[in-house]
Amino acid sequence: MKVLYAIQGTGNGHLSRARDVIPALLKHGLTLDILVSGIQADVPLPYPISYQLKGLSFIFGKKGGVDMWKTYYRANSLRLQKEIKSIPVEDYDLVINDFEPVTAWACKIKQLPCYSFSHQAAVLCAKAPKPKKKDPFGKWILQNYAPTTRQYGLHFQSYEPNIYTPIIRQDVRQATISKKEHYTVYLPSYSDEKLLQFLSKFKGVKWQVFSKHNKKEHINDHIHIRPITNTDFVASMASSKGIVCGAGFETPAESLFMQKKLLVIPMKGQYEQQCNAAALAKMGVSVIKSLKNKHLIKLQNWLDTDDIVSVDYPDITDQMITQILEASYRSY
Repeated sequence: MKVLYAIQGTGNGHLSRARDVIPALLKHGLTLDILVSGIQADVPLPYPISYQLKGLSFIFGKKGGVDMWKTYYRANSLRLQKEIKSIPVEDYDLVINDFEPVTAWACKIKQLPCYSFSHQAAVLCAKAPKPKKKDPFGKWILQNYAPTTRQYGLHFQSYEPNIYTPIIRQDVRQATISKKEHYTVYLPSYSDEKLLQFLSKFKGVKWQVFSKHNKKEHINDHIHIRPITNTDFVASMASSKGIVCGAGFETPAESLFMQKKLLVIPMKGQYEQQCNAAALAKMGVSVIKSLKNKHLIKLQNWLDTDDIVSVDYPDITDQMITQILEASYRSY
């Protein structure tokens, strides 16, 4: 069996998950090609990549949201169309897609099956929590960004039969958990300057801020700015008193697995993160809308408590991959 595994390269979550999914696929003795599209990831993939594309990336801004102008400018629709036409999806027995638009649209145009294995597939399911504020355009983007013929989802809870609990990568599962004096921060849609301005208001609190905008390490009083590396980030989370991050999927899921207290700040104008924030709030996780002064009290209250949300995230990666491959075999 020849499989193409297509991975979204915006952010680090998709590639972090792929580090566990790829060995699970290879256990089945299949021929595997890997495609990555996107330009925003910091996590390397320790496997050969057959296709590296620019794809269609959402560009992180520095004020808490997506930089829509840069996203639109870099989309370059003519180049994207060429990439879609260039991928020989018809040469594969199965395309597994982790919210990757190039192969999704290539399969759709050629009327070929494409199996979604992503968090986004779960966010769209009927029983998954949604934000109170409607966002028809954001929902439309999520539905049409990477259309697929069959969906398998990952979410914070198993809301429906084809939705699984998160894949927690092995380096997180095997990390030594402790509780030192710092809090780990990962908010890539905010500038370092904004984070320094906001976090410095909490006197005596030690912050380790992992920056997408700075490649050099420096310390400003009690705030430690660090470039992103997988090893350092996992070690910081595992030894932290708590974690402050965006309302993405992988980092909040890993924080919950590590039994760390968690506070999330969803990106503005990002429907998926608004949905995630609704799901996490329902579970008891603290949520604030932005880094504005009116939210200082809520963050201080979070710092003053030790409330931890208990979860059960067993290692079921092999089980999920086996189910997807068996469904593909049955469709022949």
